[in-house]
Amino acid sequence: MLAMRQRGFTLIELIVVMVITGIIAASISVFFKPALDSYVAVGRRARLTDLADTALRRMSRDIRLAVPNSIRSPGPLCFESVPTSTGGRYRMGPDTTAAGSAWFDGTSAVSALDVLTQFSPVSPTPSPGDWLVIDNQITNEVYAGTNRGAIQSVVASPDPRLGYHRITLLAATQFSSGYDGGRFVVVPNSQNAVFYVCAGAGGPPWVDAEGSGTGTLYRFANYGYNAATPGSCPVPVAGTTPVLATKVRNCRFDYSPNLGATQQSGFVWMRLEIAEQNEPIVLVHGVHVDNVP
Repeated sequence: MLAMRQRGFTLIELIVVMVITGIIAASISVFFKPALDSYVAVGRRARLTDLADTALRRMSRDIRLAVPNSIRSPGPLCFESVPTSTGGRYRMGPDTTAAGSAWFDGTSAVSALDVLTQFSPVSPTPSPGDWLVIDNQITNEVYAGTNRGAIQSVVASPDPRLGYHRITLLAATQFSSGYDGGRFVVVPNSQNAVFYVCAGAGGPPWVDAEGSGTGTLYRFANYGYNAATPGSCPVPVAGTTPVLATKVRNCRFDYSPNLGATQQSGFVWMRLEIAEQNEPIVLVHGVHVDNVP
């Protein structure tokens, strides 16, 4: 019988196949690598944009809810405010048809107020210990406590003709004399004043060798009130101060308390730059401030 001849690949054929495969792989990589890099970059930019946008939205919310004229900015890397939780109108004179009204006309100390505004889920009922603030014309007044009183209780009005609620204070308080606006705001005692601070090693830009930001945006709260305007930004304590954003390369906050001919409106301009592996995201946002007490 004739033996069958076995046939395989020669070395030359294997080399040719490897060369052709290498050429095909190189050709494919030319087209696919940019697409893959672009996909990764888009994902990174989306993540960084979301991080910066979330931080700016949180700051914007506190600014819009701040007690009028309460924003203080000791430097371009930080600002302080006193965010509120609710507010409304109070009775400014006695009711002529119902006895026992609690009111404040700006002439004497007051220990209770009838509230003419109904609290709701959007504007929640104050809690005992929260702060009632009336007429903050001068920035440091709310911090020093000259126009805020601690709330003892909030109950339904004893007579519907007097208002919706009655707020009783822990101690009789003399609010601003001569104020005729009839408006109040409430500052939650669980938060008090709030400080936003951008910090890092040295001054901005904060960046490492790979082009990633090394700065951090912090949010201070529950530290009480500083009567005098701070001369500098507070120093964060690692592992203790709440972090709002990381990978910060640069940031800046500018506050103009008098945007125009009157003191009725201010403006906060915020710039936040976050970077990762030489991929920077820069968001700029402005917030109008209502400074009418």
